[in-house]
Amino acid sequence: MKSINLLLNQRDLLYMLTRKEIRIRYKQSIMGFLWALLMPVLIVGAGMLMKEAYAIASHTHLGLSDLISVSVKAVMWSFFAGAVKFGSNSLVSNMNLVTKIYFPREVLPLSSVFANFFDFLIAGSFLTALMLIGRAGLSVQLVWVPMIILILLVLTIGFTVMLACANLFFRDVKYIVDVLFTYGILFTPVLFSARSFGKWAPLLLINPMGALMESIENVVVLHRPPSAFWLSYAAVWAFGLLLIAWSTFKKAEPLFAQEI
Repeated sequence: MKSINLLLNQRDLLYMLTRKEIRIRYKQSIMGFLWALLMPVLIVGAGMLMKEAYAIASHTHLGLSDLISVSVKAVMWSFFAGAVKFGSNSLVSNMNLVTKIYFPREVLPLSSVFANFFDFLIAGSFLTALMLIGRAGLSVQLVWVPMIILILLVLTIGFTVMLACANLFFRDVKYIVDVLFTYGILFTPVLFSARSFGKWAPLLLINPMGALMESIENVVVLHRPPSAFWLSYAAVWAFGLLLIAWSTFKKAEPLFAQEI
């Protein structure tokens, strides 16, 4: 509780660091805010290429729902991957701050998460506008979207804080993170649907990101409520990981300066 109160007292610092990361990212950038759309667009392109190849092989046709499914999940995956990759290196890349000034160090990985969340909001707003124009994916089930996004944000913070701490003590963690995200998308139902694997679907949903991807697909594409079990599973994972990561981070914090 003490660490939470300290963080709340330093919310201005968190805001300033988040704003700094956003400004650095877009300063003197030719594409500007369009960079927030680049990764989701690339993922959507790869996903639709895979789906087209499968459709040709199975003599079926792609529909608008396939495009919406991949697009929505691509935006979520881009945020998660970007936040964890940048955030896991946040302590090491700001070693001057960590060693010379006292402040709650968790604001560094948190600022990376919120900077990437800003990109997520841009890409999500653009996708929402396209869906409204095309009158696609609209139903009462969209009331579940804020809850799914909240769980995604908490899960991302948990992973980012834990890996930022680990990377400070073991510098090869950032390379492991790169490898995991390079191939992790192939084992997470982003470019495909878990339900297409039939009885083997639970193996993909054990991954909490898989459970969130399937939940958002149910809500936006299939117009039905998410599975209560798998959404609860993802929530338990997210909040449990956050508690463990936060506790581990605060216990290791006194050693940060000497390890850097």
